[in-house]
Amino acid sequence: MIFNSCLNPTAWPGKCVFVKNSHSACGMNENKEAAIKIINTPEQMQQHADALRCSGKSIAFVPTMGCLHEGHLSLIRIAKIHGDYTVLSIFVNPAQFGANEDFDSYPKQFEKDARAAEAEGVDTIFAPEKESLYGNGYETYVTLENLPHHLCGLFRPGHFRGVATVVTKLFNIVKPHAAVFGEKDFQQLAVIRRMTSDLNLDVKIIGAPIVREPDGLAMSSRNIYLSDDQRPSALSLYQSLLMAKEMIGKGETRAARIIEKVSRHIESLPETEIDYVTLSDPDTLDEVETIDGTVLLALAVRVGGKCRLIDNMVI
Repeated sequence: MIFNSCLNPTAWPGKCVFVKNSHSACGMNENKEAAIKIINTPEQMQQHADALRCSGKSIAFVPTMGCLHEGHLSLIRIAKIHGDYTVLSIFVNPAQFGANEDFDSYPKQFEKDARAAEAEGVDTIFAPEKESLYGNGYETYVTLENLPHHLCGLFRPGHFRGVATVVTKLFNIVKPHAAVFGEKDFQQLAVIRRMTSDLNLDVKIIGAPIVREPDGLAMSSRNIYLSDDQRPSALSLYQSLLMAKEMIGKGETRAARIIEKVSRHIESLPETEIDYVTLSDPDTLDEVETIDGTVLLALAVRVGGKCRLIDNMVI
């Protein structure tokens, strides 16, 4: 598929960008053009969402920060099952990045993302500018009292305030009936589910399974930071999940024993630095000492200093 050379997320607000398909499908003439709508302002997106709702269409929404990979594409496929019309947002949210994090260097590839979204049947991309969501004097944020104070929230102060705020704003702009989030960011999914319930937001939240590379590494936009030499160290996360699952399957109930063995394995590989290895209740995220039911094993590990990877498994 070849995109019009005018594909620029800021040049054509609210316009349709036409895509010429190189292959025929479903009996369509191979020269027939399809369109994916790219919207850049909240006002135009709200108007578009209102029109869709008034026409009786249900909206399924996939919020992303771009740099799409197979994990994101799996979210789109799930979204299409849950709505008549699919909206994908691409917005690198400054409110969820802390000092010395990778906001400025976060990978961006809008044209490639738009092609991938069109190929999966996305109807509209909402790609706002930062100023349209966080204008001068912005001071309103959404906070949760408990869930952010676990796992990644302990190492990234303010991160989940930024997540909850931008997701609330996006829900108000896109007006979806359903929204899909990946289970790789387990804490994020828990925060969004709780926020949606607490604020009585009329959006169905759908969790999507983790998508992995053939070697087991959980797909992430940040995997691009890994060198070939660092890949074996990154694989220690998935290996640790399998190790813990095996220990629990054999009857180990002491969380400290499992965490110790997992941590030793990760630290045995070069360029690894553990942020956390925890066993916790999947609903509250409170850590457990003894395993007597379903638990969440969650990991956050820095590989090579720059790349912070997370992974999890419910066991």
